[in-house]
Amino acid sequence: MRVMVGRTAVDVADGATVLEAVRASGVDLPSLCHDDRLSPRGSCRTCLVRAASRIVASCTTPAAEGMHVELDDPAAQQAAKAAVELMVSELPARALEIPAERSELVRACTYFGITAGSFAGAGHDRGTDHSHPYVKLDRDLCIACGRCVAMCAEVQGTFALELTGRGFDTVVAAGDGGPWVSSPCVGCGGCVDSCPTGALSEPGLLDLTPITTTTTTTCGYCGVGCTLDVHTRDGTIAAVTPTHGAPVNRGHACIKGRFAHTFTSADDRLTTPLLRRDGHLVEASWQEAATEVAQRLTEIRDRHGPDSIAMISSARATNEENYLAQKFVRTVIGTNNIDNCSRLCHAPSAAGLTASFGLAGGTNPLDDLDRADCVLLAGANPTEAHPVVGARIKQQVLAGARLVVIDPRRTELAALADVHLQARPGSNVAVFNALAHQLIEDDLLAHDFLTERTTGLDDLTDLLQDYAPGTVANLADVRSADLIDAARTFGRAEHPVIIYGLGVTEHAHGTDGVRTLANLAILRGSVGTPGCCGILPLRGQNNVQGASDMGALPDVLPGYQPVTDPVLRDRFGAAWGRPVPERPGLRIPQMFDAAITGEVRALHVIGEDIAASDPNAGHVRAALQASELVVCHDLFRSQTAEHADVVLPAASFLEKDGTFVNFDRRFQRVRPALAPPGSAATDFDILNRLASAMGADLGLPEPADAMAECASLTAVFAGISHERLDAEGPLHWPCRASDEPGEAVLHLNGFATPDGRAALAARPYLPPGEQPDAQFPHLLVTGRRLVHYNTGSMTRRTDNTALVPAETLEIHPADAAQLGVAEGAAVTITSRRGRTTLTAHLSRDVVPGQVFAAFHFPDAALNDLTSHHTDTVTGCPEYKVTAVHVQPAGP
Repeated sequence: MRVMVGRTAVDVADGATVLEAVRASGVDLPSLCHDDRLSPRGSCRTCLVRAASRIVASCTTPAAEGMHVELDDPAAQQAAKAAVELMVSELPARALEIPAERSELVRACTYFGITAGSFAGAGHDRGTDHSHPYVKLDRDLCIACGRCVAMCAEVQGTFALELTGRGFDTVVAAGDGGPWVSSPCVGCGGCVDSCPTGALSEPGLLDLTPITTTTTTTCGYCGVGCTLDVHTRDGTIAAVTPTHGAPVNRGHACIKGRFAHTFTSADDRLTTPLLRRDGHLVEASWQEAATEVAQRLTEIRDRHGPDSIAMISSARATNEENYLAQKFVRTVIGTNNIDNCSRLCHAPSAAGLTASFGLAGGTNPLDDLDRADCVLLAGANPTEAHPVVGARIKQQVLAGARLVVIDPRRTELAALADVHLQARPGSNVAVFNALAHQLIEDDLLAHDFLTERTTGLDDLTDLLQDYAPGTVANLADVRSADLIDAARTFGRAEHPVIIYGLGVTEHAHGTDGVRTLANLAILRGSVGTPGCCGILPLRGQNNVQGASDMGALPDVLPGYQPVTDPVLRDRFGAAWGRPVPERPGLRIPQMFDAAITGEVRALHVIGEDIAASDPNAGHVRAALQASELVVCHDLFRSQTAEHADVVLPAASFLEKDGTFVNFDRRFQRVRPALAPPGSAATDFDILNRLASAMGADLGLPEPADAMAECASLTAVFAGISHERLDAEGPLHWPCRASDEPGEAVLHLNGFATPDGRAALAARPYLPPGEQPDAQFPHLLVTGRRLVHYNTGSMTRRTDNTALVPAETLEIHPADAAQLGVAEGAAVTITSRRGRTTLTAHLSRDVVPGQVFAAFHFPDAALNDLTSHHTDTVTGCPEYKVTAVHVQPAGP
């Protein structure tokens, strides 16, 4: 509709407010209680204008066709100015000292011509609260606008803040009014980002020195793919804020992406190559390091053959780096022995989703969650591991959507669920089959969809006769009534969405878990249909999806094109100028086995601390020790580096150029906000340098060149380029041409399977790799904590450690009483592979017989315990089921 703002005609969407029309005209009208991410409040009265012959608050007044908005109406201007003057009359004059780009209040004062003389201070001295490492409160700058409270409630969903006091003494408080750090605040920074005055700030912005550069990039923590603005001064990060209007995070972030950036300047950053000499790692030049790696790789290849060398690429690295890594291994070395850590988390997703639907990615964008009326969340704890997604789910549930959670642990979202199936670890396939059984029993099926677009229904129906809820209830240790309720809740929804995580994939039968979970979406016709919400796997690291998309896998080329196809090998070989090996390479677990037997002589590891993060860590250390040559790229001197012969200093995501692909298949730009410290280099530059030292030219001097070459060889990425991403923003794959928008929703025109139909899978329940017994009576489940990430190499070098300084073992009070273990006591946990000691934390979030811990701290050494069993299809380790013995630690 068209609105006249002064003499300017603007077109705005139906439902737009007058304020949106004013801003569309190019006028930045003050509105101190308004944030586009929040519901309108209309309380501050600073955005008053005359519209439709009335003085109105523009933030709450709907625009109308033909409406005339007067910005220079004297009465409206005087009333708005008076409102601001009343606010500032109670503020100290230093409120005006904050740079205008950081204070909406300062900009409002400039707009209305209000000067420092209006700031009386009124004798207030309400003090500060700097107890939290990141959220800093100056009570005397608070104008009680309520934006922080609304951000906490409406966006984050934590409800940790409220306004307390009366009149001009009203101020924000966290929790019960005690120290901020003791409140339920999760450190997302939404309140800081929304505060219009600087009353809520953060360490880097308490320094009023101007910001010199702002760089928009993509977060390098979890796989959500939040867009962030990195603000720097004098070559260091002052602050990181979520980009307003970004498609995935919509101006929101979590404590890691928002605040955990000081690792970039940690004292122990690697800044120069290290070579092992006489058993010790010593500093060396890049020429020395590259020459050593090149000579030793060449010697091993020539003496033992190309397959004696293996590379583990990185889901932390960019797409371009992963593309270059697999090209390096296949052309310079001459082997397909390349894998990445998606093997350890979401390889079953790639295999299972491909088998069910034909493509190795989630079927829908996160945006479709907005219309979901039921969320089935399986094996995932997004409020901690993927906080922005967790907040989105919370908001959808609070708005009325039903929630079914399948998880052995009582998570924050499980506490909100309509049904929580606290199923025994390892029982996923049985539980999913029971839900499918009930869908068929209650005829909650999309019959036309099943007839026209699927295969396998008869075989599945036959199998499911053995999976009645009453039968599965005993196996999974859940109530049959809850299984029935969960199936009906999901089956009766008009727009159900399935979201799952590593609790589905990291099992001995993880691929079967993905396929039987996909069955539920197929039975309901909630994939590949208009209005569907689909199925979404939550990727653990920032580029798990992209690393595999780029072909850093032993059996596929970029775009999941099988390396066994001679036509594809010839196509890539012709483009690369070297033949592509025809035999699939080794997966990560096989690499370790082969190193121990002597078949693999060199391990080249990019950006992964495999000695800490991989299961059965003693076996991994044995593989590293058995190798003739171990090369690793890392930010810090990791546990893996301690076994390495050559350690190469790498750049962080904040120092790189390229792209990531997030969990819903969006290619997004990564841009360097900092220069790497010392002589550290990007993995892209390191690989090019090593190739050159080996007498090869990969032909890709810049990351944009790598993306262009990948697009030229991979149909599903053909329309992707750095230039286009810079101009248009994120793009979903498949994107087959430069004039196509990309497919946010997959399979609307047919599934990508050979016959074009979604394939239902009749998969029986099989027990996990190991079971508890008299010697190891407890089951250990592993996961993540909100404030830390993976092995903690980045987050432990930030103030996040002030919030969670060490790992604990969650144990049920009944088990603790039986074992004689008190809260805070040291306990020893022993598995069939190793042992470690942790501090006990009594919690009813776990059930008797199970314990839970995360792997963020080296001292925890949790992966010395975890199972050596792997998914029978993909080799993904069974992190989620480990039989252990728990006892009080000795003196």
